[in-house]
Amino acid sequence: MLRLSDILLEHKQIESFDELIPLIQGVARNGERFFRIDVKPPFPDTPENWEDRLEAAFSGLIR
Repeated sequence: MLRLSDILLEHKQIESFDELIPLIQGVARNGERFFRIDVKPPFPDTPENWEDRLEAAFSGLIR
């Protein structure tokens, strides 16, 4: 199971929410089947609908 907190710890170079989306998409394409959003992304540009956007990126709804 992929956890958002693990992604953020492994990729400390990410500085914005917009940089996080392609990373989530890449992990999903590499065969990860489950995604758990266990923390809120700590970026100043994190939108109000951040959970929906991350789920959409993982499930392939955002391209």
